[in-house]
Amino acid sequence: MASVNRVLIVGGGIGGLCTAIGLARAGIASQVIEIKSDWTVYGVGIIQPSNQLRALAELGLADSCVQRGSGYQGWELYDQEGHLHARVPDSSVLGPNYPPINGIARPVLHEILSTEARHRGVAVRLGLTVDAIDDSGSTVTVEFSDNTSGQYDVLIGADGAYSKIRSMLFPESAAPAFNGLSVWRYNFPRPPGMKWGSIHYAPHAKVGLVPMSQDLMYMFLVTAEPGNPKMPSGEMHALMRSRMREFGGVIGELREQIVDPNGVVYRPMEPMLLANPWHRGRAILIGDAAHATTPQLAQGASIAIEDAALLSALLPQDRSLRDLFDEFMRRRFERCRFVVETASKIGRLEVEAFEGRSDPKADIAGLMADAGRTLAASY
Repeated sequence: MASVNRVLIVGGGIGGLCTAIGLARAGIASQVIEIKSDWTVYGVGIIQPSNQLRALAELGLADSCVQRGSGYQGWELYDQEGHLHARVPDSSVLGPNYPPINGIARPVLHEILSTEARHRGVAVRLGLTVDAIDDSGSTVTVEFSDNTSGQYDVLIGADGAYSKIRSMLFPESAAPAFNGLSVWRYNFPRPPGMKWGSIHYAPHAKVGLVPMSQDLMYMFLVTAEPGNPKMPSGEMHALMRSRMREFGGVIGELREQIVDPNGVVYRPMEPMLLANPWHRGRAILIGDAAHATTPQLAQGASIAIEDAALLSALLPQDRSLRDLFDEFMRRRFERCRFVVETASKIGRLEVEAFEGRSDPKADIAGLMADAGRTLAASY
């Protein structure tokens, strides 16, 4: 039988902390190790669609996120001059007491998760990684980078898109691959009366505005960056502004307020989907370690939290670990593949559009709406 009493979680990000919280609620002790010595996160936002809020509710975390974030109705789609072309509303799968979508500052979400984990007795060790794994079949022994070791019933790799645990368990797996697009993010004061998130399309870029609190929002900018160039840190504000020169209206006004190079968060888009299964022996991967998606559907954190909620519900059950892992894969793989592949399809359409090769049949709003309906279904 499973008999899971002690779990090691590698990675102290969203997926790892949510799993630790879920296990603690079920009475299973876990230890989280995080390679960063300074346990901070970059200061932009997280989009929390309704399916993510549902998973957070299963972990007892949704109310805190909604109270400290900002709910909104869905997405308005605009052209480069600010003319409204379509609305993509979302619906709350949790009912009228919760918003369809919530925006929250990334540092605020980290504070909620890390505080709850420690409140529930989760041991967190910083500046530490795994050097070796020895799976005996009945336990897994881990050698840490500080020359200590530990023995566990289950090892969970939640250490991101460039997961060290994935490379150790599945050395044949492919690394994330650049898809030609990058995303730039920057924080702004939120205007009063903002009830929708918005996406603004120009010939060579798209810009989105996302509320995070009553007085804060963030902007994301998606651009094609052939060759995945390294950007000079001291020029990030000027480079971001230069890629927004086609926009008028409110986006043009906001462009001139991008003045702090240290306030720009820049990330290349690098999707990856690990083949089924994501487990080997007594170890399993979740979140970006198994399925790194691009942000076109705003679902990266969502499917990581769904992983965490399901895994922490399965591991306490009195069944064989292999059976529990197999059920996890039956309920997660196709759903996560749908997210990765749909986001990648939208990304390809955006690259083609930015390169002047727009598909006249492309329906990005339709793809987004279909994904929202699909992901509203339980997993």
